[in-house]
Amino acid sequence: MHITPACWFAGLLFTAALTATPAMASPWAEVGDNQLRGDIELLVTSGALRSVTIHWPLPWAAIVSGLARTPLDRYPAAVRAAAGRVLARAQGEAGPGLSASLTADATNRPGVVYGFDGMGRGDAQAQLSLERNGDVFSGRASLGVITRNSGGRRTGKLMPEGTYLSVNIADQLRVYAGYLDHWWGPGAISALSLSNNARPMPQVGIERASSAASSWPVLRWLGPWQWEFILGKLDGPQIQSNTYYNAMHITISPLKWLELGVSKTEQFCGQGHPCAPLRDYFTNSDFAAHPDNVNGEGALEIKLHHAVFGVPVQAWMQLMNEDYSLFNHSDTSHLFGASLWVPAPDNPVKLTAEFTDSIATITAFAFADPAYGVSYTNGQYPDGMRYRGRTLGFSLDDDSTLLSLQGSWTDAGGCFYELSLHHATIGDARSIGANAVSPLPVKLNLAEARIRLPFDLGRQGFTLDLAGRVQDDQPRPSRGFAVAIEAGIRIGL
Repeated sequence: MHITPACWFAGLLFTAALTATPAMASPWAEVGDNQLRGDIELLVTSGALRSVTIHWPLPWAAIVSGLARTPLDRYPAAVRAAAGRVLARAQGEAGPGLSASLTADATNRPGVVYGFDGMGRGDAQAQLSLERNGDVFSGRASLGVITRNSGGRRTGKLMPEGTYLSVNIADQLRVYAGYLDHWWGPGAISALSLSNNARPMPQVGIERASSAASSWPVLRWLGPWQWEFILGKLDGPQIQSNTYYNAMHITISPLKWLELGVSKTEQFCGQGHPCAPLRDYFTNSDFAAHPDNVNGEGALEIKLHHAVFGVPVQAWMQLMNEDYSLFNHSDTSHLFGASLWVPAPDNPVKLTAEFTDSIATITAFAFADPAYGVSYTNGQYPDGMRYRGRTLGFSLDDDSTLLSLQGSWTDAGGCFYELSLHHATIGDARSIGANAVSPLPVKLNLAEARIRLPFDLGRQGFTLDLAGRVQDDQPRPSRGFAVAIEAGIRIGL
């Protein structure tokens, strides 16, 4: 008997309604919620909170303690409302105890542009999660299934996303292992070096347990800061087996209106490569004239935020270099953006404009001197900076541009609305085969409308996400106008 996706999802909704379990807990504010991210950015930009905002997951500890010290009655109603929503989330997620949730998502066509709040990566997916959050040990066991339709053939894969085990060491460091999404960078729609576009790989990591300013005099000038190091295995289908991945990100906020970040990401070892990770990590120069044994990228991030005549405004830039010499040979990809909060009834409307360009330039700002097929593709590592068919950074992969306009708003009842307009060029004729999204270059325009509806069902919480998308063309080999709908649920208590 053939079960259609619609029937499958309807059955899943019914099952979820019968098995609703407590809401998720976590020591982090995790990737995936634009409403929460927008609220935290509004608090920081308005001066009600000192925190970094370009490193996710973001530890709850500094956010909660920072808001506890803030006299919120001095701030406008919209800022107080955002603080209330953030503190409510923190109380529900950061508190100790056992919790569980069930999530599901289904669509007739997965989104081409996958941003911070991207929904499903496949045609349908469902996952059950059980979590224990404590002062020292925290962990989550998540297991589900994700399905895709490729060439008329539906395939299913087990999905352990979100599974982790972590240890808090003296409230200074958190060591973890599992499958966690990351978003490194200031971009609202895209992140160049590491984002949630690809499924999370198995990884171990270490980071600061809080992003609050250090009490050490020598480090106090950094302001709020965060540091994280990840070591992962690129398992699954790979042209080159036994390839590993490491990434490090440092973010500081030395002034209340300024955030700075740097990152270094590498593929190393792998079939046919000498495997000396410590030697290669500390001797890696990766200049074009001196190639090394790894595929490395470095990124620089700058974000400014301030209230201008009472209107919160932020602007940002991210540069990602395939080589590490900014002025001689950098192969740089670029991301620029800005947003502001326009006053409106109940809550302000956040308006965002962002441009991302993965057509690398030979040096950092030599826009007239492009280098094609190098941002995520590498001659030594044929898989490139990709995992399970998707780019680790920018969702449109190599030699692509994305111009995005986005507006979002939260009403008095907590419902969240978002409208996004995208103009994308995917791939380039001068580097055919270097783009995993479309084998041939294509230009398209895409509009997406999203709504998140929270429901309080007594002891059970229920969140429904609905999205509709229209686009005037598609990544090849498909062609022509397309319409998509997507629905996602999260059930808990």
